Order: sequence, then structure tokens, then C-alpha cells
Amino acid sequence: MWQEPFHNREEAGQLLGHAVGERLRDRSGLIVLALPRGGVPVGYEVARSLRVPLDVFIVRKLGVPGHEELAMGAIASGGVRVINDDVLRHVPVSKSAIEAVSARELVELGRRERIYRGSRPPLDVGGRTVVVVDDGLATGSTMRAAVRALRQMHAETIIVAVPVAAREACEDLRREVDDIICLRMPEPFEAVGLWYQDFTQTTDEEVHALLAGT
Repeated sequence: MWQEPFHNREEAGQLLGHAVGERLRDRSGLIVLALPRGGVPVGYEVARSLRVPLDVFIVRKLGVPGHEELAMGAIASGGVRVINDDVLRHVPVSKSAIEAVSARELVELGRRERIYRGSRPPLDVGGRTVVVVDDGLATGSTMRAAVRALRQMHAETIIVAVPVAAREACEDLRREVDDIICLRMPEPFEAVGLWYQDFTQTTDEEVHALLAGT
């Protein structure tokens, strides 16, 4: 069945915030972590609806050297690294190569942390209920890396919330989280951007302003 696209990320976030609020009405101690950049305008509306803190959770893919589109792992906010053993069993990569890629991506992660957060320390997720937000899921690989990193950081409960997702990605991710809230799973899916009338790229400046609450 055809579904109308969201007007923009703001509208999608408002609708998602209502759905998350209905699901988590009696839950205390919530925090919202948005995956930049496109997830931040959505996460801002969710956090505002829930009246809870908002922060970014930055994930950088570790691409196999020479085949960078293939993720052998990821690094995330908080200094966490997740290695994809399934990929490395089929495409052997030396420890030194993994370290070199990690070091390069760590520099970019640090740059984005400084741009987005400034001098503010990251929110402590230990023992907390975390709502992880993005503007959509296509393959779900970035969100999966974020979830695994948050597990290593001892988040007590992890809930993924997105306005739109490919059904397969949503169902695969459901096995790794405590709950998943997805407003729409259209078929055929094709791409996240098709489900927004306005899918203009979110800028670093917009991310910084939303995190500052302006």
C-alpha cells in the first residue's frame, strides 16, 4: 500500500515523538541519542516531546582496505570499537591494518564530537534507558553498530526509534534491541530519502544549533 512521504525530518520527529511517548509513558530516566547528521532533527523533536536530554551518538564505519564499502567494524562515541568477525572470517585483514583504519576514523569522530558537542561531556548511558534515533533505516548497519557499542557502554535498555525503515532491516535489528519503534515500513522501500518530501542534507551548523536547544 502506498504511503505519503513525511514532509520533512521535523514532521517525522514530531510523529515519532508521539509514538515513543505512548510506548514509554511510564518510563523514567530516558535519554535520546541521535545519529548525525540526519537523525538529529528527528531526535530533537523526540527529545522535546519526551522532555528528556538529547545528545549525538557518532558512529564511523571501519571499511576493509581496498573495499571500503564493506564494514569490518565501527567505532562510536565513548571510545568503543566493534569488530565484525563475520566479515573478517571471509576477508582477512591484519591487526595493523585494522588499527590504521581505526586511527584514521577516530580522528574524524573526534572532529565531529568537537563540532557538535563543543566542551560538553557526552551523556553517561550506563544503567540508562536509551532511545536511539535516526531519520530512517535502509540496511541498518550503522544503527546496528551503534546498538552494539551502547551495549558495551552498559546501557540498560536500548530502544531504536525511526520514522521509516526497510522491513528486513527493522526485523533484523529487532533481535538486537529491547524494543524498536518504526512508524512506516513501506514496500518497496528503495531508499530513505524517497519517504521525505524535503530530504535536504542536515548541516553541521544545524546539528550544533539543535544540540544547543536553539
